[in-house]
Order: sequence, then structure tokens, then C-alpha cells
Amino acid sequence: YGMETVGLRYFNVFGSRQDPSGPYAAAIPLFTIRYRNRQSPVINGDGSHSRDFTYIDNVVLANNLAATVTDSEALNTIYNIACGERITIKDLALRLRKSLSRFDASIADVALQYGPEREGDVPHSLASIEKAKQKLGYQPAVYFSEGLDLAAEWYYENYR
Repeated sequence: YGMETVGLRYFNVFGSRQDPSGPYAAAIPLFTIRYRNRQSPVINGDGSHSRDFTYIDNVVLANNLAATVTDSEALNTIYNIACGERITIKDLALRLRKSLSRFDASIADVALQYGPEREGDVPHSLASIEKAKQKLGYQPAVYFSEGLDLAAEWYYENYR
């Protein structure tokens, strides 16, 4: 007998408690720690590469929807889980600096630093979440700006 499944493809998940020290550490915790220590975050390339960042609460929501879906039309397929927003890495760094400046005004003066582009880096990533909206009832609960403020506050309070 067959087992019905739902596959979820997450795009650039971020949020509190993300390890900033591992070899695959994401940009948000890395940039936050650098800002916290009044060091420039290092952006690979010119900052024009973009990503669709997804706050962790959206992943939890999508998991719950996928685990409880009963509509046969929604089963045995894969869904993109994201916010459907394209944010450049430079814009991420600027927004994060502004968010962290709420806690320490001197962070606003930290300059951005640009390094070489990473070989093989995908220039742009933007998810289509229409299928997840239509078949799972998925709607992001936390969009990028709000999620970034929440994550920035957690990292500011918990890491140096």
C-alpha cells in the first residue's frame, strides 16, 4: 500500500538560535555578530545577489499544514516555503544595521565591507509560493522585515 506524502522546500530559513559559528552559518547571524562587535559584515561580491528569506515561524506553520492536509489533490507533491520576497544581500545588511541600531546607536556607523564573489554562488533566489497557498492554505505569518527585527533582537541579547 502507498503512503501519501507532502514535500517542503525551504528557502533561506532564519530566526533565533541559529548557530553563527558553524561552517554553514547563515548571513543573518554572522552579520549580526559582526555588527554587535562593531565590525563590518563582509558581503561577497557587490551585494546585488538576492535571496528569499524565510522566518522560522513560517517553516513551523508549513510543517503543520503539510502534516494535516487531507485533500488528495495536495498530496504527493513538493511545495516551496518562503515569503515570496527578493532581498539583496546589501539591503539585508543595511536593514539589519538599522534594526540593531535600536539597541546601540553606534552600530549605525559600522560600514559595510565587500569581498570577492563566492565561486558558484547563485545570483538570485526567489520562490513561487502560489502552489503552497492554493493547495495547503499556506500564507507567511511573518514577513522578512518583522522576522529580521525579531532575530536581530534575539542575537543582540544572546551573542557577542
